[in-house]
Formats: sequence, C-alpha cells, structure tokens
Amino acid sequence: MYDYDLLVVGSANADLVIGVERRPAAGETVLGSDLAVHPGGKGANQAVAAARLGASTALLARVGDDAHGRLLLDSQRAAGVDTVGVLVGGAPTGVALITVDPSGDNSIVVSPGANGRLTPDDVRAAGSLFHASRVVSTQLEIPLETVREVVRALAPGSRFVLNPSPPRPLPTEVLAACDPLIVNEHEAKVILGGAAAGDTPEDWARVLLAKGPRSVVVTLGARGALVADAGGTARVPAVPVEAVDTTGAGDAFTAALAWRLGAGASLADAAAYAARVGAAAVTKRGAQESFPTAAEVAAG
Repeated sequence: MYDYDLLVVGSANADLVIGVERRPAAGETVLGSDLAVHPGGKGANQAVAAARLGASTALLARVGDDAHGRLLLDSQRAAGVDTVGVLVGGAPTGVALITVDPSGDNSIVVSPGANGRLTPDDVRAAGSLFHASRVVSTQLEIPLETVREVVRALAPGSRFVLNPSPPRPLPTEVLAACDPLIVNEHEAKVILGGAAAGDTPEDWARVLLAKGPRSVVVTLGARGALVADAGGTARVPAVPVEAVDTTGAGDAFTAALAWRLGAGASLADAAAYAARVGAAAVTKRGAQESFPTAAEVAAG
C-alpha cells in the first residue's frame, strides 16, 4: 500500500517573468512588461500539477530561507502537496529568468541556487518517502549524482519517470530505470549524443530504447507526442488550443503522465490524457497558476 501516488524529486524556483514583443539578439536590449514573480521550477511544477489533478503527491526539494522559498512552500501547500521532504537553507532559492513572446513561446535561464545543494545524502535521508511512493519523477535541474541516487533509492515495484531537462548525457544506470524517459526533440538529440538516429521521432525513440529505457515518450509540441516501448510505437495527437504561455506545459504533461501510469493506464492512454492536461496549461499565463484540475480537464 502506497501513501503517495507520486513523489517528485527536483527543483523549486522563483520564476521571474517578463513579456516581450520579441526576444533580444546578442548585444541587444528590448523593453518588456512589468516583472511578475511566480512559483516554479520543474520539480515544484510537477508536484503542483499532479496534486491539482487529484494525485496524492510529495515533493523532495531544497529552497532557501528567503522570501522566494516561502512563496514556493506556500504554493505547494495550497495545492495539497506534502512538503515534509522540502529542505530549507544552504543557499538562496533558485531563480528562473523567463521571457515570453506574443506567441506564448519562452526562453529561460536558470540560476540553480539551493537546487544545486540537493545531495545524494538528502535522498538517502528520505528513504521513507521512496518506500511510500508508487511513482517517482525527477528532472535534471538538480545534480546528476542526486538523480543517480534517486534511482538507487527506488522501492521494489515503484516506477521511475525522468524528463532530462536541461539535457545532458545520462549514465546507463539511470537510463535503464526510466519507464518512461520523456524527451522533446532537442533533449532526444542531446541524449543520443550524435548517434545515427534518423530523421523521425520513431527513429529517435527506437535508438533511445536501445540505450536502455523501458519506454520512451517524445513530445512534439503542436504535433502531439509519440510513445514507444517493447511493444512498438504509437502517435498521440495534439489537442488544438490557442497558446497563451507555454511555461510549465511540459511539466504538466509529465506529471499527468506519471500519475496516470501509476494508476494503471497504458502508456498511450496516459500520454493522451497528459496531452489534454498540457493543452489546458498553455491557455493560461504562468506555470503553476495555469495547471488544470481533473474537472477542468474533463470539461475541456
């Protein structure tokens, strides 16, 4: 019996967001909107997204003992996330500098701050959380050695979901645990490391599977997604919406997918549900503020 549908191990950032008519070129200055500060970070986003959907969720992360850290803790608790695993102190809270253009596309620069101090020792000290969790999800805004320790801490029978963002080459031990590995086109190509992978998402998924993951999901933006495992590949159509802000949409997709997989859904069905959640998220501004409830997804 699991206490948590999902344990998210990852980053928690304050998102500093400015709207721009266009993103600046090198050496150029552009004027933007008033600065908005939102709770964010891929780990914190995924935890809130899952909790909004109704998943029993816990977060293992590190924030600073500062105003941004308090903002993040408040947002997690308001969404119903168990914050027993959120550690405070060691460095200032991580910050993401985000520009959003009129089409909703964004560019992001992250200062890791306290996220870089989430250590393998912190993972080992949280063993009870891992044993109480059906699915564990993480990303790469925390140190890679910490992600490796997450894999070692998994309880028998639990499932590991990884969105390798920002991407980097991954050790075999981590790849072999992924079920699924969730990548976009850029992330897939970085992880493949220049390996001959062909030109299509099916090609990328085939070569990624050969590297060890039990399953792979390739997100394709407006073209939907592709899922792949030992049984073959399948396309998941996109849900057409008018995008306002894509910030956090990938995190909403990952959280929804992880939760539905833990509830027993097939990979294709979980990805189809996740596509609906991600589509709902892009219709509103911000990251966590844009994440839908299960009722909103059903109504959409």
